[in-house]
Amino acid sequence: MPSRHLLLPAGRRHLIAAAVLCLVAQASQTAWAQSATPPAAGAAIAFSIPAQPLDQALNQLARQAGVQLLAAPGLLQGLQGRPVQASLSVQAAAAQLLQGSGLAGRVAGSTLVIEKAPSAAGATLPAVTVSATAELETSLGPVPGYVARRSQSATKTDTPILEVPQSISVIGREELEARGVQTVMEAVRYAPGVVAGNWGYDARGIDWLLLRGFDATAGNAMYRDGLLLPAYSLTEPYGVERVEVLRGPSSVMFGLGDAGGIVNRVSKMPSSTPTREIEVQYGSFQRKQLAVDLGGALSDTLSYRLVGVELDSNSQQRYPNGAPAEVKRSYLAPSLRWQPSAATSFTLLGEFLKSDASDDTFNVTDAKGRDTGLIQGEPNYSRIKQQQSSLGYLFEHHINDDWTVRQNTRYFSFDTDKHHVVVNLAPDGYTLRRTARFAPEWVNQWTADTQLQGRVRTGDVEHTLLFGVDWSRVRYTAKQFSGPAPSLDLRFPVNGLPVAEPFRPDSNFTQTTEQLGVYAQDQIKFGPHWLLTLGGRQDHVKSATYDRLKGERTTQTDDKFSGRAALSYLVGNGWAPYLSYAESFMPTSGVDLNSTPFRSSRGKQVEAGVKFQPEGTRALFTAAVFDLRKSNVVTYDQNTFEARQIGRIRSRGLELEAKAELARDLNLTASYTWLDTQVRESANETERGKTPIQVPRNTASLWLDYTMGNGFGFGGGVRYIGKRWNDVGNTSSEGGVALLDATVHYKRGPWRFALSATNLANRQYAASRAYSKYYPGSDRAVVASAKYQF
Repeated sequence: MPSRHLLLPAGRRHLIAAAVLCLVAQASQTAWAQSATPPAAGAAIAFSIPAQPLDQALNQLARQAGVQLLAAPGLLQGLQGRPVQASLSVQAAAAQLLQGSGLAGRVAGSTLVIEKAPSAAGATLPAVTVSATAELETSLGPVPGYVARRSQSATKTDTPILEVPQSISVIGREELEARGVQTVMEAVRYAPGVVAGNWGYDARGIDWLLLRGFDATAGNAMYRDGLLLPAYSLTEPYGVERVEVLRGPSSVMFGLGDAGGIVNRVSKMPSSTPTREIEVQYGSFQRKQLAVDLGGALSDTLSYRLVGVELDSNSQQRYPNGAPAEVKRSYLAPSLRWQPSAATSFTLLGEFLKSDASDDTFNVTDAKGRDTGLIQGEPNYSRIKQQQSSLGYLFEHHINDDWTVRQNTRYFSFDTDKHHVVVNLAPDGYTLRRTARFAPEWVNQWTADTQLQGRVRTGDVEHTLLFGVDWSRVRYTAKQFSGPAPSLDLRFPVNGLPVAEPFRPDSNFTQTTEQLGVYAQDQIKFGPHWLLTLGGRQDHVKSATYDRLKGERTTQTDDKFSGRAALSYLVGNGWAPYLSYAESFMPTSGVDLNSTPFRSSRGKQVEAGVKFQPEGTRALFTAAVFDLRKSNVVTYDQNTFEARQIGRIRSRGLELEAKAELARDLNLTASYTWLDTQVRESANETERGKTPIQVPRNTASLWLDYTMGNGFGFGGGVRYIGKRWNDVGNTSSEGGVALLDATVHYKRGPWRFALSATNLANRQYAASRAYSKYYPGSDRAVVASAKYQF
């Protein structure tokens, strides 16, 4: 069990952490403030000022610019300042902030003077032209159009994507709706470095993903609002504002995780801006869905959001007796934000999801490995029922203009009732012998992340500092029972026979994993061009497993340091090349033949890239090359099945991505990935020098969407998935496949109608034939939707 002196209760530990970090900020700010110097006349400064009362906004502007503020208090009473999120001169920033207030600002030496704007009959001040486009986007808010400019996933700070020294893709709500996205897999499959649906069609809602050739489903890569989600938990895509794919090792910010990267879902948040919409959908396989999204202000300090979805659908797969594989899902996500002042906000987030779906939905193969078209499961027995609930909060307080403390906490409960069958083919080649299994699981997860962020200027050098402490505790209990199930004759399969509830216990264990991480990051700007990002993190991970059947208890402890270093050069005109190094680690359970506990796997990556975001446009173009190495991989001897932790995998490649508004209401997203993944060392001689299963060398995508002035629009896309191997020896493969998607939509007043199709040509293909199974790709699916906003 965890020692008391290290692992205090979560709430107490994070309150202490927040208090200590606040004291550090208060003690340090006075000394650092002495070094601030006034900017040169006309020099551009990166301002970040939210909409707030005018007196507070002007004070924040003056502090960020390092100038004195002179204004009569009576001038500012009752007025609201406009947001400023751009690099501007002091006078241009003041003009933008004061817009519509009837006031004007002028710079006199190192003083910003606020006074009444002259009347037309009086003297006039020189006109001020704001040449930069205001960025109203925040890292947790909606993405204007297709092109995001800011993200928080890579650095845990609200950072312009141009300054993120790592490959990242952001898919916002507008793009999700334009493509008719129904799952997170569909959301990210146009992004580079991603293979979505590597295990084929799955109506249950599990997000099967590979990132840079590594598993992202069970590899601690799934996040919600910056906090880790349990593996195989479900996400309702209608409940997210944006989906962000961060590629490459990310342990310096998030702790334990695999080498390929993470996928962070950002929830729809409460806002004072009214949100009122209802949407109905009907589509292929009798898909029926009703969704509502309601939100707005309750008072001057309270706002709310309520998102709900009800889904009832069959799927593309049917049992031989005609019964369809099906899924039913209910989703409700209430949230409430309390903002007593511009400096403080507290957002409470709740979520409930219930799913009831058919299981065992992949196909059985015959003795020659050919698809029989027969689903492995039984329609009246093979089901997976999942129930998820979570409650958490986001707290943020601006101590002053330079220092902010935040805390993000969540409790997540995840229960699964899984009935399924496993099969093997008898020597006669047509008798399918089956075993029934009942596998209930319970997951309880507590996570918390406390941060202190500050900004310090020393001459021409500006530091954005981040100090954090995060903690998680996961209790996972799993049982499995097995029993006989009736066999099937592949020549004349008959489904619907009764299956007795399994009674023989196969496993019964509880595993508790607790992680405590301390991290620090410094984003250092040297003048207007150079940006150095440095980060380090120390993690302590302890797991304890109790096997009830064997009466054994085992523990395992890992202490790991992860680092990141990156250098970017902001050339100007929107160009930013960068070079970065990053690390990851992933605890590995189990022991080798000598009963020595396995060490954590390690990921190390060198990445070089360039980002281009032309000024005054909605466009972002990125290119990245990388060399990623994963070591300490557990591998198995093909003859003795001995587990040996000597495996090494190398993944290197090229990723290209373009997102742009090519013309008014003509949006583009495109990507290309070349990936060379190879097993460099293994206890299994067969896989040495080979490519891991399901990892294609080439993937590409292109999507265009155009809306005309009369409200009518249409879009189309193509996705290409290259050749991929079915076995570790690379003796069997699936050929490359190109898939077409399309949509037409029409918006008039409060109504929006859309008709979206995936795999428009209904291309029949196998996503994989791994482990002698057949995992079919997704058939054509057409969904009609009608949305009403009121």
